Amino acid sequence: MIEKIKEKLKVLNFDAIKSSHFDEEMYNELKEIYEMVMKKQSFSPSEMQAIAEELGNLRKK
Repeated sequence: MIEKIKEKLKVLNFDAIKSSHFDEEMYNELKEIYEMVMKKQSFSPSEMQAIAEELGNLRKK
């Protein structure tokens, strides 16, 4: 899911985010983000920032 989100957003600074950075416990949260990203055709810069921040919040500590 992480790779598909990165592909859809086409943002270079997402290279630092890898699937291995997330626990299985975060699956439902990641799935929600994934589904939202896949439904939209385009994203504003503020939406991309919000998605990046949310993914950052879900990363393993």
